[in-house]
Amino acid sequence: MNKIIITLLALSFSVPSFAVEPSLNGANTAWILTATALVLLMTLPGLALFYGGLVRRKNILSILMQCFAIAGVSSILWFIVGYSIAFGEGNAWVGDFSKVLMVGMTKESLAGDIPESLFMLFQMTFAVITPALIIGAYAERMKFSAVLLFSGLWLLVVYAPVTHWVWGGGWLAQMGVYDFAGGIVVHITAGVAALVAALVLGPRHGFPKTPMLPHNLTMTVTGAGMLWVGWFGFNGGSALAANGDASMAMLVTHLSASAGALTWAAIEWKKFGKASVLGAVTGMVAGLGTITPASGFVGPGGALIIGVSAGIICFYSTVYIKHKLKIDDSLDVFPVHGIGGILGTLLAGIFASTELGAFSGFGYAEGITTMLGQVTVQLIGIGSTILYTAVVSYILFKLVALMTNGLRVSKEQETTGLDLTEHDEVGYNM
Repeated sequence: MNKIIITLLALSFSVPSFAVEPSLNGANTAWILTATALVLLMTLPGLALFYGGLVRRKNILSILMQCFAIAGVSSILWFIVGYSIAFGEGNAWVGDFSKVLMVGMTKESLAGDIPESLFMLFQMTFAVITPALIIGAYAERMKFSAVLLFSGLWLLVVYAPVTHWVWGGGWLAQMGVYDFAGGIVVHITAGVAALVAALVLGPRHGFPKTPMLPHNLTMTVTGAGMLWVGWFGFNGGSALAANGDASMAMLVTHLSASAGALTWAAIEWKKFGKASVLGAVTGMVAGLGTITPASGFVGPGGALIIGVSAGIICFYSTVYIKHKLKIDDSLDVFPVHGIGGILGTLLAGIFASTELGAFSGFGYAEGITTMLGQVTVQLIGIGSTILYTAVVSYILFKLVALMTNGLRVSKEQETTGLDLTEHDEVGYNM
């Protein structure tokens, strides 16, 4: 009898169990709002100034215009259908069209514990910078109409599907691939497309015999500084929360950038007797691009090795591609971003290990128990992305060439400069 009474009393005072509904987290929302602005700063004005200073004076406005125009085109396409292709439920290969024009999204809609509108906007800034990176490969010789058409199509048929593979629950995500902030999604896709662009368009007239020196390194260094700061939003924001993952991602990002800059400068100092400013900022970008896929999975010790590796391997890749193979990837997109993305994605599988002492990371993906297992998945991600991006980018360039009556401006227009021939303006009135 006492047991029955106790049981009844317990039931009368028990609290019913309800499923906890996701609620908005103000701290996380505030951080991702900030990170979104930082990532857009990387393109406008960071990348625009970085690339703009590297070209000859007669093409400065064409670079700035391409960055701004691609930002506009990418943003509109991402809103209309790109976000849905990348993050719609779909299947293992591509998202569906359930999020076209953001149908059904309100200000109360959540993605995790932040507004879905903010998540969509944060991802939009990645969709803006990725096709903009490719500009560096075809700088000073591609028609503006071809730039716009290729960039828009490439965003929809290369960038968005690969994003779904990795971040949208697609087949690479299901395998356990590690790509925290875009080694595969951003740097490998952009780098490979840049190499294809350089091969399809051919070199600038006069390359490699005629010197084509940067016209304004002060502008380039200014843009590089904005890239370095903006990258904190790029990598730290990819945690999608104001937490230890974000702070560690920012720390390792900074260490890798520092190591990359110093390593590149040291190699030049040893080989040529002087450390160039251009080399230091290029090494910094290499360090940033290489740590990007690993930034959420490795510790500071691993980041230091990744940065040094980026400085060495990207330096020699640049020399080999430009001076040995004589491929005119004008602003070295493939050897810096492509090779850096490949290297960082591979090293993420190594330095994620918890058994490397001071260089340990935070463990492997769920279901993977060995370094070999994680590295194998990383290699599958790298190889499949290279193959898909190369084939589709080549087809797109050929298609756009038919639609625009050729990808390149004429020899006379190239000699005059794209500022005047494509935009009827000049960057400097002196």
